[in-house]
Amino acid sequence: MKMTTPLKKAKALGSAKEGTGHFWAQRVSAVALIFLVVWFVYAALSIAPVQYSSVVMFLHKPHNVVLLMLLLVTTFYHGYLGIQVVIEDYIHGHALKLFLLVFFKLASIVAVVATTFTLFSIYIPG
Repeated sequence: MKMTTPLKKAKALGSAKEGTGHFWAQRVSAVALIFLVVWFVYAALSIAPVQYSSVVMFLHKPHNVVLLMLLLVTTFYHGYLGIQVVIEDYIHGHALKLFLLVFFKLASIVAVVATTFTLFSIYIPG
């Protein structure tokens, strides 16, 4: 017969040692998004009048494509980190939690690939 106290049982259920990395990833991506969104608002206002040809001319400059791609990738990454926390905290069924985590990770990857493909198809017309 084992004699263990409730405190001993609770100490064995400590953290998974991944919280700090997740915390910093969210904070760093949030700070990056501040600068990227400010650039995007400035860039969007400088395109006026907004027409297809002016947007294509804007996207033919390499630094604009790179910054826009950074904005999109960082946005989807930050969004996934946020939804991951919500799923892990509020979904209690293991199978549903696993399904939702995989679904949202794949959805984020598909969104990044689709937006990257779209940007490059505008930047490098073929």
